[in-house]
Amino acid sequence: MKTLIFAKRNMKEISRDLLSLFFGVAFPILLLLLLTLIQSNIPGDAGPFAIEKLAPGIAIFSLSFVSLFSGLLISKDRYSSFMLRLKSSPMKASDFIFGYILPLIPMAIIQTTVCFLCALCLGLKADISIIYAILASLPAALLFIGMGILCGSLFNEKQVGGACGALLTNISAWLSGIWFDVALVGGWFETIANALPFVHAVNVGRFIIAHDYTQVFPELLWVIGYTIVIIGVSIYIFMKKVNH
Repeated sequence: MKTLIFAKRNMKEISRDLLSLFFGVAFPILLLLLLTLIQSNIPGDAGPFAIEKLAPGIAIFSLSFVSLFSGLLISKDRYSSFMLRLKSSPMKASDFIFGYILPLIPMAIIQTTVCFLCALCLGLKADISIIYAILASLPAALLFIGMGILCGSLFNEKQVGGACGALLTNISAWLSGIWFDVALVGGWFETIANALPFVHAVNVGRFIIAHDYTQVFPELLWVIGYTIVIIGVSIYIFMKKVNH
């Protein structure tokens, strides 16, 4: 009950920032529309921004904005009297963490769902694989939420805006293979991209949309592994900062 009450409060705090919410949903959609328009002017069906590959990539990219929401929320609480009041309450560590995570999960689902609904209007074939892709994006959503908690635990509100709003969104965009195949660049760039979880998160959705399910689990393992580590580290840092 304590967790649900705290989660409800956090949901209200997030919903008050209407400009950030609109930008978090609208910007990925604008990218999807723009890149689809570019694709329509490329002869043939196998262009760099084919909707079957672009939609899963944009859906994962949209989750980077969830990191910003979680990071800003936690940094605001840390630097206000609200956190001092919480420390004197009977809430446990798990109440804190799940109270921050729970309201962000439906937000992440809405983000990815809106991206795929837009993709359907742009020519993506409607079948059950879209639902599978949305569900399979949940580990990636938890990964980005964990990154937001980590940034919010380490930085102030202004620094979180730079770390999550600029740095993380650019890293997740360029090293995820959304705009181009990282193998085309090769070398150290491809090595770094394949060592990070973003390209694997995008591949999960792409393989599901292509009905190539045998390739999904190895890619998903990368994302789940990173998620467990990031969530674990973020919880440790958060509780250390709170108890300081």
